[in-house]
Amino acid sequence: MIPILIPAYEPDEQLIIYCRELSDSGFEKIIVIDDGSGQRYRHIFNELERSVKCIVLRHAVNLGKGRALKDAINHLLTTDPGVSGCVTADSDGQHMVRDVLECVDRFEESPDKMILGVRDFDLDLVPAKSKFGNKVTRYICRYLVGLDISDTQTGLRVLPRSFMEKCLCIPGERFEYETNMLIESYDSLIPIEEVPIETVYDSKTDHVTHFDPIKDSIRIYKIFGAIFLNYIFSSFSASVIDLIAFTILCGAFKNTGSVYYILLATCVARVLSATYNFMVNYYIVFKSKEVRSKSAMRYVMLAIAQMLLSAALVTAGVHLFEINETIVKMVIDGILFFVSYSVQKRFVY
Repeated sequence: MIPILIPAYEPDEQLIIYCRELSDSGFEKIIVIDDGSGQRYRHIFNELERSVKCIVLRHAVNLGKGRALKDAINHLLTTDPGVSGCVTADSDGQHMVRDVLECVDRFEESPDKMILGVRDFDLDLVPAKSKFGNKVTRYICRYLVGLDISDTQTGLRVLPRSFMEKCLCIPGERFEYETNMLIESYDSLIPIEEVPIETVYDSKTDHVTHFDPIKDSIRIYKIFGAIFLNYIFSSFSASVIDLIAFTILCGAFKNTGSVYYILLATCVARVLSATYNFMVNYYIVFKSKEVRSKSAMRYVMLAIAQMLLSAALVTAGVHLFEINETIVKMVIDGILFFVSYSVQKRFVY
């Protein structure tokens, strides 16, 4: 059976029981990462090495879940280069052994996929803040990344060998690493399959999480914010290029005496700015793997459709509400700006 990696920071005695159950279920290689838990917890990791025969990797100080996972993956790849994949699981008792086995079975059927063990956040036992946080993150991930995943923060994952090396270069040292992993899987065209698992939120188990709802949430949402900021920068800089080019070309074409100099300047400037915008979006914003000519054709079609739709909606808005054209255009184009991102993410690039 493929190895399982378990990052652990200040775990309780239940981790020993959990790893023993994993061992009894067929996991021959269990790698536990002591993420700087300190001397107080040393006996737990010593017991894992002694009685359960786990491989324990140690951090001198707490470096974060992301760093722990990367160090464990690196250890696995260097000591067992022929490994076909690995499982990651949390140390807090939220992943039942039977669910881990189900994810592994699904991986063996599709060894090119990343398998996610996903919880059901619609259950009554799930705290309201967890429901809200997951739904917000899910919608943002679907809109900005293009991934429709029901549990974006699940720690139960099965990673294929083809993806493990990429995981070593994914940025993020703490909980944001797992979000970056999902984004990288999308960019690397790694298919994802979800496996429903038991949702564990039982106050009787004294469940303790080291997830900081403020600091770690900020780290995660900064990732999504950076993605959209790239899109904003691309669009804004393209508008600046369009304006500058239009101004320069107006002066040049006006001297020719043509009565169509504004039309000519507008068209040429728009072609220049649109070409720039397409290239930035293709290589930087969306990091497209699509054939460039196909994306370019779709981009042109979207630009034309967006222009016509804007004109139609502005015309309708002016006649229906009798509001100034500029105000209506600002509102309509603002809405289309966000819609355009989603369309570009899913269909253009």
